[in-house]
Amino acid sequence: MPITRLSLWFDTEALEAAEYYVSIFPNSAITAVSHWGPEDPDRDGSPLEVVFDLDGRGFSAINGGPGYTFDQAASIQIYCADQAEVDYYWDALSRGGQQIQCGWLTDRYGLPWQVIPNRLAELMVDPDRDRVQRVKEAMFTMVKLDVAALEAAAAGG
Repeated sequence: MPITRLSLWFDTEALEAAEYYVSIFPNSAITAVSHWGPEDPDRDGSPLEVVFDLDGRGFSAINGGPGYTFDQAASIQIYCADQAEVDYYWDALSRGGQQIQCGWLTDRYGLPWQVIPNRLAELMVDPDRDRVQRVKEAMFTMVKLDVAALEAAAAGG
């Protein structure tokens, strides 16, 4: 069975970013670090690729240079059990980054994340279309998602 892993391109911050991410997520660890060699004398001995797990999901971070940067076309979604979990991940990941809208943020490295309460996912597939519309309208006014406000909107308040 093949292994799939999300690969993230950094200029020079791959190890720093991986250490940051594993400090935030439970059951996470850096599992391997490879280094540049004499093929690139300017980077010889510095980290090339960092392989890490975030709560059981595989990632790779590569120090590939300044050629590519992250953008909103791809993001990592975190589905959270409750508001406390939303608050924890939101605060940890947005520190030094940018809070955007509708649960989206970029972290200090520019990587986009979506911090989503499980309850929003449930409300968005409710068979009552008017209820879904109220939830969407409430969500569009938020930066960090607020479970109580989403519930209130669903209830018609």
